[in-house]
Amino acid sequence: KRKIFVLTGEASGDKLASKVIARLKRSRSDIEYLSVGGEHLKALGIKSIYDLKEVTYLGFTRVLLNIFKIKRKINYTVKEIIKFKPDILFSVDSPDFTLRVAKEVKKKNPNIKTIHFVAPQVWAWREHRVKQLKSFLDHVLLLFPFEKKYFDKENIQSTFTGHPLLEEQSEGKIDINQFIKNEVYNKLIKEGLPGDKIFEKDKRIFSIFAGSRPSEFFELNDILCEFIKLMNKKYNDIFFVFHTTHELKDYLEASLISKLPYQAEKKKHWSNGLNYTVISDEKIKSEILKRSTFAVSKSGTVSLEICNAGVPSIIIYKMNKINFFIVKMLVKVKFANIINIAANEEIIPELLQSNCNSTNIYNTVDKLLNDKWALEKQVTKSQE
Repeated sequence: KRKIFVLTGEASGDKLASKVIARLKRSRSDIEYLSVGGEHLKALGIKSIYDLKEVTYLGFTRVLLNIFKIKRKINYTVKEIIKFKPDILFSVDSPDFTLRVAKEVKKKNPNIKTIHFVAPQVWAWREHRVKQLKSFLDHVLLLFPFEKKYFDKENIQSTFTGHPLLEEQSEGKIDINQFIKNEVYNKLIKEGLPGDKIFEKDKRIFSIFAGSRPSEFFELNDILCEFIKLMNKKYNDIFFVFHTTHELKDYLEASLISKLPYQAEKKKHWSNGLNYTVISDEKIKSEILKRSTFAVSKSGTVSLEICNAGVPSIIIYKMNKINFFIVKMLVKVKFANIINIAANEEIIPELLQSNCNSTNIYNTVDKLLNDKWALEKQVTKSQE
């Protein structure tokens, strides 16, 4: 019986890996799996050797502070992979963790084939890493066609596969207005507030992607809540939907309610203070995104899904000052978002570091919402 060890380092990699493995399981039933994975691989019946959260660290400083813990985790992971004796080690994204493991595994057992999905962004920084990859990776699967030249140059086997999350999905049958009403009604009842007369008019959906790690959302939490308050002063027809993982849903909801408390009006009407919810169900998330008017997203591969859905957006990102200083010393590209990097122009507005504040986000979104031509231009150019 063939064996595959699936190695991920964060929620987004777990999601990507599950798309690939789900398809493989449909065509091959004779493969045994083990993983370092999260909720998506678990849903496929694949056991993880430990909780994915144990290796999810963001930024240089957090990595440095946890360097010994990470080293122990790498050693343990390598030991478990060698013990499992897989035919293939399939690693996905999170190169600072997964590639270190792959390198050690290859040293200990050269017969294990190593395949890595989502190439390290060598075109953005640390281009010399390509040479190092040759010694322990048998094949690299690429999200973008322009990446191939960097691997061909070093005679590393690579294949452009595209993004599995961009594959056309069947149209869902979610009634968006009913979904929103249910989300609001349930929260009102939970808080002991009146639940009738929830809507007097239809709402526009705004999708918000604040990151799949607590540390990412921690940086953006206050900023996004203040942004929503600014939007509520001008717009009363918007419903904000935060997309997150099952693991983070409760944490995110608790964090939001402390910043955006529900306020019942004296009349039995729904208050505009309750115009947000948090979702983690993947099928619902996909449909909500497709029906969204706009998206605010942290920098990452999720922007590809947003573009594929034909939804205009802006990119936001913030990290602590030490991390930002180090990144700025190493990075070679002008943009943070992959769409902008590939096009070598700012198709999607980016608000990073000091520019990532509630006022700038509000002003940028407000301007775009009132410029239909700019919205259409962004969607068209981002899909080219």
